Amino acid sequence: MGSSMDQERATVRIVPGARDDVAEAVALAGWHAGEDARVVLADARDGTAAVAAEDARAIARRAALVALVADAAGAARAHDAGATHAAVGLDALAPTLRFAARYVRRMRGEGRRAEEAEAEDDAAAFALAHHGAGVTAMIAALTSFEIVNAAFGRAAGDALVNAAQARLAQALAAHAAIVTRDGSAFTILLAGAPVEAEAALAAVERALAAPFDVGGETIQVGARIGVARAAVDEPSADLLRRAAEALARARGGGGEGATTQVAPDHDGAALSALAADLHRAIERGEIEVRFQPQVALSDGRVAGVEALARWQHPRLGLLGAASLLAAADRAGLGVALSEHLQALALAHVAAWPATLAHLRVAVNVTAADVARAGFADGFLARVGSSGVDPARVTAEITEGGLIDDLEAVAPALQVLRAAGCRVAVDDFGTGYSSLAYLATLPLDYLKIDRALTQDVVAERRRRAVVEGVLAIAAALSLETIAEGVETEEQRALLAARGCTYYQGFLCAEPLNDAGLVALVAGNASN
Repeated sequence: MGSSMDQERATVRIVPGARDDVAEAVALAGWHAGEDARVVLADARDGTAAVAAEDARAIARRAALVALVADAAGAARAHDAGATHAAVGLDALAPTLRFAARYVRRMRGEGRRAEEAEAEDDAAAFALAHHGAGVTAMIAALTSFEIVNAAFGRAAGDALVNAAQARLAQALAAHAAIVTRDGSAFTILLAGAPVEAEAALAAVERALAAPFDVGGETIQVGARIGVARAAVDEPSADLLRRAAEALARARGGGGEGATTQVAPDHDGAALSALAADLHRAIERGEIEVRFQPQVALSDGRVAGVEALARWQHPRLGLLGAASLLAAADRAGLGVALSEHLQALALAHVAAWPATLAHLRVAVNVTAADVARAGFADGFLARVGSSGVDPARVTAEITEGGLIDDLEAVAPALQVLRAAGCRVAVDDFGTGYSSLAYLATLPLDYLKIDRALTQDVVAERRRRAVVEGVLAIAAALSLETIAEGVETEEQRALLAARGCTYYQGFLCAEPLNDAGLVALVAGNASN
């Protein structure tokens, strides 16, 4: 089932003369012994002759040369003999081999781009081999993986990933598929019609949803899955990119089990099936809302939430907003779904206990919604009938499409503001948003897209863009909300540069009502 890329990443050549325990340790670490490997392991516990003999060959092949040594002094001698890495004792062998494999990838093409190129090559070869059958790409990422590492140790985390890969291999044994692994994420390529892909997806979700028994501990993790169906003659890079984008959108879901996002499907078969299901989903109560907290950067208090759509699909499990909205667009239910979600979110807010009465709620409206005649009256009617104070409600314009006539839309938004509501533009800095929005539309908030905030610490250019957006917002007296904040470093940098609020996994994933009540209670007591 594994691909050539997967095998190469986990293959090591053991230099002849190694003690018998080396091969056993390599196998226990999940690696394979092979002659044509770019990670080379020399047993240097009794001297560095094997390292020195391999040095020139490793350099010629741009290979990593790992020396297994007994102590720090042995590591220094191995370095002098030409080793690129040293493992002090067998217990250090597994992580050292992983570091060596990453070193090789960087030597062959600058890290992640080389990994992406190899993945694209695999996808292209797979598509060629199954030409005419159709190809679906899935990228499945284990959730809570870093928590597992922190709670049970890195060895347990590694064992968990190995167990997940074994489960996937078993789940997909009846399908024409390959599985490759990158950290705690798996790229799966499937051949066959959409109905076969749907069956395989269900098998993947079941495989990753069940608890794992790792070292005597029962560990429950979830999975987020991005799915994309290849169009005729679609380049493999585009297919993988669409699956990765779907995975990124699936990060809005969470919890145990699987949250799945289906990318916009070029051949339309899978999307058409979802569209047919959606006609029944609303009346069956399968559409849900969850609430992701928005936290004030000034004092760490939860000040509001964004209402996010979820679809509890009877076969596919929990689907995120992107799949739901794409199906609605295909079914011609975009307006009906948008209004249903607004009303549903407001009904939840109206029923909240007094402990949540201070929270603002942002409900999404699409560019098409805002451009529709009668939008403001309809929106305010839904707010009024819910009993929620308009001063607690924000209409958040999502970038589903470009607003063609800003001059015509601005008065409708002004009506909302006059009634007490506020207006936000989502995903600013990407998509269709532009400075023309700021110059024309009456706004209260700018939401900075997660694609910018997630790299704001490490990427100077992204940081410069975020700083520019914050400066513009400050000049226009607009508040700012940074999406996708996951680390304390990101939070601190944004706070230092004047961002007003953040939302993201650093605080919480999207929560149901009970989860939100518990979070706010804990937040208030801190």
